Amino acid sequence: MTFADLQIDQDMVDALATKGIIEPFPIQEQTIPLGLSGQDIIGQAKTGTGKTLGFGLPIIQRIGLNPEPGVQVLVVVPTRELCVQVAEDLELATSNRATSVVAIYGGKAYEGQVEQLKAGAQIVVGTPGRLLDLAQQRLLNLGNVTEMVLDEADKMLDLGFLADIEKLFAKTPPTRHTMLFSATMPGPIVALARRFMSKPIHIRATDPDEGLTQANIKHVVYRAHSLDKDEVVSRILQADGRGKTVIFTRTKRAAAKLVEELNDRGFNAAAVHGDLNQDQRERAMAAFKAGKKDVLIATDVAARGIDVNDVTHVINHTVPDDHDTYLHRAGRTGRAGKTGIAVTFVDWDDMHKWALINRALEMNQPEPVETYSSSPHLYSDLDIPAGSKGRLKATPVKETAPRAAAENRGSGRQGSGSSEGSSNRNRRRTRGGQGTSGPGASTTAPASESSEATTDAASVDTNVAAGTHDGQGHEHHDGNSAPRRRRRRGPRPTSAPQ
Repeated sequence: MTFADLQIDQDMVDALATKGIIEPFPIQEQTIPLGLSGQDIIGQAKTGTGKTLGFGLPIIQRIGLNPEPGVQVLVVVPTRELCVQVAEDLELATSNRATSVVAIYGGKAYEGQVEQLKAGAQIVVGTPGRLLDLAQQRLLNLGNVTEMVLDEADKMLDLGFLADIEKLFAKTPPTRHTMLFSATMPGPIVALARRFMSKPIHIRATDPDEGLTQANIKHVVYRAHSLDKDEVVSRILQADGRGKTVIFTRTKRAAAKLVEELNDRGFNAAAVHGDLNQDQRERAMAAFKAGKKDVLIATDVAARGIDVNDVTHVINHTVPDDHDTYLHRAGRTGRAGKTGIAVTFVDWDDMHKWALINRALEMNQPEPVETYSSSPHLYSDLDIPAGSKGRLKATPVKETAPRAAAENRGSGRQGSGSSEGSSNRNRRRTRGGQGTSGPGASTTAPASESSEATTDAASVDTNVAAGTHDGQGHEHHDGNSAPRRRRRRGPRPTSAPQ
């Protein structure tokens, strides 16, 4: 079967063919005919099975070859990365017709997005926050929307966007055609569908004999030590046939640390996480898709926006919090019918999390194998060449600051870190007019110029109390104490001399 057999217009069939997209996936076969007829749909399918074109082709065709300017289609997605990905797919499908697509999401300047809206864009793909913001500023008019799609609805719920979604629905006409897509269907999403959809048909695009996890993905689970994980990852990245690889970390700090470590070891890695600005994230994603970077390290913020068909490996640097997150992470590989490998590291403290995931997904791996970078089964499980080490290139030893300072002193050079260079600057005159410097200066320096005097006035009082006064303003000291100067009048120095 081809897209033409599903009654898709020839211009879109030709546009998809330029990217080698000829035959529809099961979710597309089931949703496209219903979507073209205007039937409300709840589509449930695993990630990576082609949902975007499943709803995208019908909504593009329903607004016509030459639609009037103004927003007629609204596609709501949970993350910025997914927003960019969906917009790119729809732009491909509309490349041979006069339909304009605009991506609306946060982290980017308003001006460019507003200009595209004013220019008459008919299809808007956006994240809830920025969409609602522009709508409330009356820069985005949703009053003429005839087609509305909610993609990755369960992720919307996880991110707390449910209230924003309801507000967006309220700004669209009640007669709109609505489609909702999600990998899972929790109760609040079903309730949302009942409120805002009209007699929807629920489509589940799964094979009867397929388990909860995709059959074309090999799942490998190891109990690993946190101090050895980077070494294990480095060896997995040298596996035979290893293509683009996505590594998921639990925190932004872990992602930043790992990308630095892998690059230092000679791998070509980029990162996508919340501490990076939107431009940095988009550049990293673009480099990964283009093949300039073959390792992408990401937190879950980017999990649903990585739609790259040639990802061969997914590595969970830490075990996910639940089975849904595991499915979405693993679903970055084995896309478009290809095979993939998902490797998960389970820390000793996270064994309870893995037990829940294993039970929910029926994976039959209750006890992950204890694994180190030197374990023979690591090499055999993942086709890693014998003798592979965790570093592709040697890095030069960096000269440390103490060593450089010592060499400066030995050669007589005067730098900012050498004692010789600072001795002249610290030279002071004593009461007798003789200059002093170096370690001995601290015993003859005036009390008012000592570091103790500048930080604690009580130390001055103690110095004065060490002698006795004769009533004429002169101090007398016993033979065991050094002569003390009277405290000078005037402003005290703000800091002690170095």
